[in-house]
Amino acid sequence: MLTVVLSGLRARWASFLGGFVALALGVGLLTTMGLGLSATFHAPERSPQRFASSPVVVQGRDRLVLDVLRGPDTASVALPLDRPQPVDKEVLRELRAHWTVTTGDGAPHTADPDAVGVDAPADQVRTLVGDRAQVLTGADRVRADPDPERDARALTALNALLGTAGGVTAFVSVFVVASTFAFAVALRRREFGLLRTAGATPGQVRRLLLAEAAALGVLASATGCALGALGAPLLARTLVDGGLAPAWFTIGGADWPFHTAFWTGVTVALSGAVAASRRAGKTGPTAALRDADVDTDTLPLGRALLGTGLLLAGAGLLAWTYATEPSELLKRKTYTTLPMLLTGGVALLSPLLVRPAARLLRLPGAVATLVRENSAASVRRTAAIAAPVLVTVALAGTLFGSATSVTHTRGAEARAQTTAQYVVTGTALRTVPAPAGALLSPTATTSLFARDGDEAVVKYGARAVTDPAAFAALTHLPVVAGDLRDLDDRSIVVNEEFAHHRVGETVDVWRADGSGPVHLRIAAVLALGTGDNGPYVTRAHAPGAAIDRIDASGGGTATARALETSGGTVRTADAWAAARHATNTPQNRLGMILVLGIALLYTVIGLANTLLMATSVRGPELASLRLAGATRAQILRTVTGEATLAVAIGALLGLAVTAAVLGTLAAALSALSAPVALALPLTPLAASTALCALVALASSALPAWRLTR
Repeated sequence: MLTVVLSGLRARWASFLGGFVALALGVGLLTTMGLGLSATFHAPERSPQRFASSPVVVQGRDRLVLDVLRGPDTASVALPLDRPQPVDKEVLRELRAHWTVTTGDGAPHTADPDAVGVDAPADQVRTLVGDRAQVLTGADRVRADPDPERDARALTALNALLGTAGGVTAFVSVFVVASTFAFAVALRRREFGLLRTAGATPGQVRRLLLAEAAALGVLASATGCALGALGAPLLARTLVDGGLAPAWFTIGGADWPFHTAFWTGVTVALSGAVAASRRAGKTGPTAALRDADVDTDTLPLGRALLGTGLLLAGAGLLAWTYATEPSELLKRKTYTTLPMLLTGGVALLSPLLVRPAARLLRLPGAVATLVRENSAASVRRTAAIAAPVLVTVALAGTLFGSATSVTHTRGAEARAQTTAQYVVTGTALRTVPAPAGALLSPTATTSLFARDGDEAVVKYGARAVTDPAAFAALTHLPVVAGDLRDLDDRSIVVNEEFAHHRVGETVDVWRADGSGPVHLRIAAVLALGTGDNGPYVTRAHAPGAAIDRIDASGGGTATARALETSGGTVRTADAWAAARHATNTPQNRLGMILVLGIALLYTVIGLANTLLMATSVRGPELASLRLAGATRAQILRTVTGEATLAVAIGALLGLAVTAAVLGTLAAALSALSAPVALALPLTPLAASTALCALVALASSALPAWRLTR
């Protein structure tokens, strides 16, 4: 058996080359993404900056700790505050009475500092402070630095990007490699028929194919792991240079990405051969020889069941999510995973769709007739060409269409919610007097904590309003109940996501600094929208929050001149909305290239390999056409026309999946009372389809030209 396997690999190396390259690249990309993901799990230890010269830091509480129910028991949950609480005045007085106390290197000296450095033994400081504040030493002192969570936020965003890229890599590589293996086996039916005639048992045929797949899988996976080890540092540099990763991001030395990628590659190779080997082993010798040039059994029962299951699961989950939690459809993890189920289902069932789609071609002429009939008769070949195109177009349409649509919708929503002429943004804006006839509404970013039943505490991003009357006049929020003009220091505006959202009800909230609870009456309730609608409170409930936005209207050019003294960026409302929700940023472009590039790479490999294999075995068929009077140019047009038609069918099926996903997204946005601003990514779709067509033309024309010489 080993001799037969090795001989077969040597004799058919050209047909195995495409599968080897696809599998090796897939394992390499999985290794690279895995190494990148492993590096995002933990930020590197950073030296303290603010208190670099202080061995001990005493800091106010930076967590809100509340009790919740966990079944019959009570447990405590700790949620991070926007900023630490000031150090207790009595603690500060006692510390200064015993040791030298500083407010931090380069930090402003305030009456109520949130942290102080102490030049004293840590155990003595802990004894004095007790549980009235936190005592930080060593690397923990970094918690007193400005924005200590920035590394964690950067890694979370990077983790999401690499997770999406890794998911796309796994999905596309599994699909393309499995399809390539299955099609390569289908082209060898005559060989299997001869083996069965020579006395080979079904089990021997199956073992032969599985042994070939295992050998190819091991070699390709080992090569891919080596490629991944070389590519991971390059990925890290690219992400850092592109602004998608912090400057300190580097690849670590984790082992699990290599193990995961290697065994995934071997499993994919074996899985791609299992179904085909079972079909080859079940066929009798005479039937195999008789059916060698006839496309039958193009949709085996297993493939039909799996495709139907994936299609129903994808459609069912889309419908269920829309009906129960439409806001989930706006999240990356949802519009990344659910379309993959739909795409996989349609791709597996594509043999059922190819023949009726090919019959739609009604162009006049003998070449067009041959293209139509050959494509409809050779269902397996046409479906194998269309499938990778379908996957690429569907991924480009659903991933980037959904992401761009959500971004555009948020921009349109933000623009619709302000009636101001100008919007000023900045980290800490100075208040300016309103010119005659002008209306100014300064607001600040803050947070609120509220219970969601007895079992959870939720942290909400909120806005704090300085002038409720001006705020109500300059906003056009989607109010479903109540009145924005009723907002005051004793009330709150919530959205429908709040556990309690009836006007007049009282809710308990904790402020961004952990103070509370405060009892606030609900003045108005807003529709959920895309997730940025509230809650809103007055500045009285946002201690320490700096103004970061000013909406202004009226007053003519005097208003614009006055706003320029605020220290922020002054834009018209249209320009502000466009800048806040821009989609064509360098980071977005790099992310698109990373994800779409993976899908396109596999599509090119799958298309080229499938067409080279399929066309290279059509020598007798093309010779018959020459004997029937067809010219060489007509044969080339026929072969390339079949490839182009298959690419078109794949693109149409991909657009159908895109339409289903974006249609559901539009319905979800409407249900959330958000503007529907769908955006079809025409440039990625057109570029992907054009590249697929060019590769298909070249990969079919070259072997056909050689065969018809």
